[in-house]
Amino acid sequence: MKMEQGMQLIDGNGKFNVDGLKDFMTATEFAQSGLSYAIVAIIGSQSSGKSTLMNQTFHTNFEEMDAYNGRSQTTKGIWIAKCSDIDPFTIAMDFEGTDSNQRGEDDTAFEKQSTLFALAIADVVLINMWYKDIGLENAASRPLLKTVFQVMKRLFKPRKKTLLFVLRDHSKTPLEYLKTALLEDIEKIWAAVAEPETLCSAPLKEFFNVEITALPHYEFQEEKFKEQVAQLRQRFVHSIYPGGLVGDRQEVEPASVFPLRAEEIWKIIKDNKDLDLPAVKVMVATVRCEEIADEKLKCFTYDEDWLKMKEAVQDGPVSGFGGAVSSILETYLSEYDREVVYFDQEVRNEKRRQLLSNALMVVRDAYDTLLMHLYSNTVKSFKTRLEQSQNEGHEYVVDIHLYSQSCMVEFDQGCEDAAIHQSEWNASKYRKKLICDMLSEMMAKYKKQITHALSKRVESLLESGERDTWASIRNLFEGNTEAAVSEFSDAAVSFNLNSSEIDTRSQHLREHARNLLEMKAREAADAGRVLMRMKDRTVPDPSLQNTFMGAKLDPLASDTWEEVSPEAITLLKPEDCKSLWMNFIEKIKPMMTGARSRQDGRRKAREGLAAAVAEIGAVGSAAVLTLLGV
Repeated sequence: MKMEQGMQLIDGNGKFNVDGLKDFMTATEFAQSGLSYAIVAIIGSQSSGKSTLMNQTFHTNFEEMDAYNGRSQTTKGIWIAKCSDIDPFTIAMDFEGTDSNQRGEDDTAFEKQSTLFALAIADVVLINMWYKDIGLENAASRPLLKTVFQVMKRLFKPRKKTLLFVLRDHSKTPLEYLKTALLEDIEKIWAAVAEPETLCSAPLKEFFNVEITALPHYEFQEEKFKEQVAQLRQRFVHSIYPGGLVGDRQEVEPASVFPLRAEEIWKIIKDNKDLDLPAVKVMVATVRCEEIADEKLKCFTYDEDWLKMKEAVQDGPVSGFGGAVSSILETYLSEYDREVVYFDQEVRNEKRRQLLSNALMVVRDAYDTLLMHLYSNTVKSFKTRLEQSQNEGHEYVVDIHLYSQSCMVEFDQGCEDAAIHQSEWNASKYRKKLICDMLSEMMAKYKKQITHALSKRVESLLESGERDTWASIRNLFEGNTEAAVSEFSDAAVSFNLNSSEIDTRSQHLREHARNLLEMKAREAADAGRVLMRMKDRTVPDPSLQNTFMGAKLDPLASDTWEEVSPEAITLLKPEDCKSLWMNFIEKIKPMMTGARSRQDGRRKAREGLAAAVAEIGAVGSAAVLTLLGV
């Protein structure tokens, strides 16, 4: 059986363990339970076996009293633990015992505070008492019950709270007799507690579901005790479902707010040791103002005129949206003001602020949707007008000034029309995004202009490979880039940008031009393309393979180029050029071999021709001599 470790929520001095509760929420994943959870607290006299009962019932691990050391205070303060294997998620709370010798008769404040906390925080409060106390005027449990009823009558509106009386050490007395006697005791104590004027003798049943069970002696009848505890445990399974132990509970808050709620409730209780709080006036005002505010919020949420506006704004901007919604809101806020006028001013003002905040949350999505329509339409209008004007041949900077201003005026007028009077909302986020998009349109235009001016011409200059190539590229780069930057700066004045913003975007244009130039240079410096150019431009000469290799001053022998900063971007280092040159030599070897062969052929041809000519000459001379008769 898995035992869940307890965590001290409030120590014996009344200090709330904020960090411990945060860790507890994380470790148990309590916050993920939503509304599907229950909280069970146990109160009762010191050393009455409360911790033992909680551990046996909920498989928790609260510290228990050691019987061999006698009856003394074991649980100090308030402890919580997750109940093991119970659906829904259930939290067990073990409270310090009442009437303890350690605190003494004069220090009952903590007992009253912890009792109030149990009633405020728990769905089920177990009241642990000895069965023999029933019917006794001086029983230890009577002061506790009186405190419970005083708290409920004075500080809470009628609401169902389940009190489960657990009668300990039950022996032979019939349980039905004990139930009857206990209910009579409860009714007497309830009737004796003074009534606040607002509740005029409200019956016990309007405040409590009273349940009674009994358990045998834990030490003398341990097996039977455990059997009946197992049956008691089953009552907490599906406890929040219809027909369950707390199936009729109301006003449940999400589990995620438990830490804040618990801390705030304890703070209120701790700051008022006489238990006179919240005062009846403040409590009634708080409850009633919340109810009225919830009612007005619901009426606004389902108001037909509001729903029509909400639906219409999905398709586009709605003229008069802000005024119409503000009027509807004011109607329900005025109704709230009239109905809470006699309640505590601080409370009603706070609940009004909450009402307005919640109502504005209902409106916010529609408001943002409308502003998004205004933004989208303005961007589209700006681009369309600018494009049409450019197609007609107008000056770009003049068009930017004209259409940016006119579009911004239209946007601002639309935002003013959409403004909700009761809110502090503004359209600055959308206005900033609009300006950003207009500037992006301009940046794209000037980047395109720079690309068009540089790309092909830089490629051509790099392809030609003249001695003044880089100087020509630098002049081309600087002239076109600065012209685009200057024009952009003139156009950007329309948007009231500060100098640093203009400088930042101008630098982006320069970076674009530089990146383009570097990309083209790297493309031109590609090894394959370089080799191809070298082959295309070189007349095969066998002596080439010895070039540089035997030179006394090899410019490629260094790691860096002379007069070039090490921080500079270098496309081809000396070793890269040397590698290219060696590769080039290898590539043209077939060409050089062919050239040698052709040279040898031509030499041999010349020598053969000379021999033939000589022979012809000799033959010719003999013939002449013969003819002459020599």
